[in-house]
Formats: sequence, C-alpha cells, structure tokens
Amino acid sequence: MSPDAAAAPAIEMDGLTKRYGETTAVSSVTTTIESGTVYGFLGPNGAGKTTTMKMLTTLTRPTEGSARVAGQSITDRPAVTPHIGYLPEEPPLYDELTGREQLEYVAGLRELPTERARADIEAMLDRFDLADDADKRISDYSKGMRQKVGVIQAVLHEPAVAFLDEPTSGLDPRAARTMRDTIAELADREMTIFLSTHILPVVEELADEVGVIHDGELVAEGSPAELAAEAEAGEGGTLEDAFLSITREPDAPVAEAE
Repeated sequence: MSPDAAAAPAIEMDGLTKRYGETTAVSSVTTTIESGTVYGFLGPNGAGKTTTMKMLTTLTRPTEGSARVAGQSITDRPAVTPHIGYLPEEPPLYDELTGREQLEYVAGLRELPTERARADIEAMLDRFDLADDADKRISDYSKGMRQKVGVIQAVLHEPAVAFLDEPTSGLDPRAARTMRDTIAELADREMTIFLSTHILPVVEELADEVGVIHDGELVAEGSPAELAAEAEAGEGGTLEDAFLSITREPDAPVAEAE
C-alpha cells in the first residue's frame, strides 16, 4: 500500500449518490470510516446497501458525489482494486475449477508470490474445513462451501479494506463461527471490514461502528451500544430494537414488547 493510502481514512464518502432513471438508489451518503474499523452496514432489503458497496468497489460509478477508499478515488479503478477485497452475496466462482484451482487462479491474478500464496491457501482451506474437498469441482460445492471459497479469495491478498456482503449466508453454525472469528482476526491486523449482513447478533459482536441506510439515505450511525442505548430510551434496548425503530415506516404501528 502507498504511504498516502496507509495514512488516509479507510473509506470517505461525500454526498455519494446513485440514480437509475427516476429512481434514487443511494442519496447523498456522507461519512468517514477510519482504518482498522469493522463497520456494520445495515438496512432493509432494497435500502441501497448493495448499490453503495458496488460504488465503493468501483463496479458502478456514482451519479453525484465522491468517495475515496484507501486514499484512492473510486472513479480510478486501477488505483483502488489492489487495496480492496470484495465478497458479493453470490461469489464469482468458476464451476469447472476445483476450490484449490480457483484460489490459485485468483492468487495469480493478484500476482502474489507463488510459495507464500500456496501456503496461505492451504492454511485457509484448513481453517474453513475445506481441505478434504479442495480438489473437487466447485460445481459440486454447497452454497456454504462456495461462500467459504469466496471469502478466502476476497482476503487472500490481505487488502486494506474488505467488503463482505452477507458473509455468513448459507453457513452452518460451526462455519459461521469460524467466519466471525476470521473477521475479528482480520480486524486485529488493522484490515478495515465493511460488513453488510441481516444477522444483527454478528454486527453486535463484531462491529465497532454501525451505519443504517434506509430508502437510500444514511439515517443513523454510532457504535452498537450507542444505537442500543437510544433504543432503550424508547423502551427498546438492543441493536435489533434500534434497527426496527430507525427503519420503521412513519405510518407503521409500533410493535409492543411481549
């Protein structure tokens, strides 16, 4: 990483906006995420989470506003991509390859040193209980196994910022625990994790900061404890209470606690 990227905040968004015709998917999002932060990005379906992640990972260009990731403008894709890893909800995998071949292919694209990459791949395959299936074709993998390969290839090059979209989707409880432990370990190495998930206990456990997006707008930010405390003042008290309160439609009835 360049010195400028290392010194800059991990992610800076300034009025970031994306429109599709008459529809505004993301509206003027402005925030700063410091390096080494696990940032939980929450919102209902269709709130703008995936569109925001696609802009930050250079997969789609903003309509208005700007953003920088690892010190680089998101409109400069060659400058950004060496510093990021991205796990979409459906990992981009080649079904005709084996799990090991897929990861070696990605290591080659990233121009990682061969011996180190092989050692790292073997360690991660073992960590995610994929070693015994590493030489099977990905076409024969379950959703959970595909998800494991996806997260390994997203962080294999040790990016400054990892964008993880529903990383525990399709995982059994043991594998989900391994995923959470891995995210915590990556954060301990000062990797910034931009984490989108519907599993609120994962965010409560791992996130330093939480951002809630609703109808394309960033409507709340703070630590899980801060958002829960705000909910507690309204007779809530958990991150789930805060999320439900923040994203409740104005005319929707308030659910009563049992």
